[in-house]
Amino acid sequence: MDNLLYKGIDGDKSANTSQYVTFSIGDEFYGVNATKVHEIIGMTKITHVPNSMNYMKGIINLRGSVVPVVDMRLKFVMEEIAYSEQTIIIIVEIKGRLFGMIVDSVSDVIAISENSIQDTPHFSTKIETDFISGIGNKNDQLIIMLDVDRILTNEEILETAAKSA
Repeated sequence: MDNLLYKGIDGDKSANTSQYVTFSIGDEFYGVNATKVHEIIGMTKITHVPNSMNYMKGIINLRGSVVPVVDMRLKFVMEEIAYSEQTIIIIVEIKGRLFGMIVDSVSDVIAISENSIQDTPHFSTKIETDFISGIGNKNDQLIIMLDVDRILTNEEILETAAKSA
């Protein structure tokens, strides 16, 4: 994460804060707890895995380890776009296993105080929000905080593991 800009804590230095890696998908900003991020890499060759879920783009070789890669646009049922120079793969740990998350671009590593993260609003019963841990606010920018352990269901993790083995 050397190339990311660290944004200091605003306001009360005694508040409980956590660091988040923030990124964009479309016009929205998201954050994942930095403790779950193993590394951030540029786009690399992805090997397609036949008969996999539409959002699983395939697998990559990360220093000898096979890592499944998920396109977050497709996972979030957004329009698929061509990858660009800004497209990034964030390697995260989901339930003890490494996964790559393809995002449009990485923004910053920021510190957000717990009191500036609001609970997830319940939009409706048809909108899946279990993987959203809250909505953060930093410098008047709303950031959707993701719980990486809930982005994929246990069944999706097992299917992905079987396909990438």
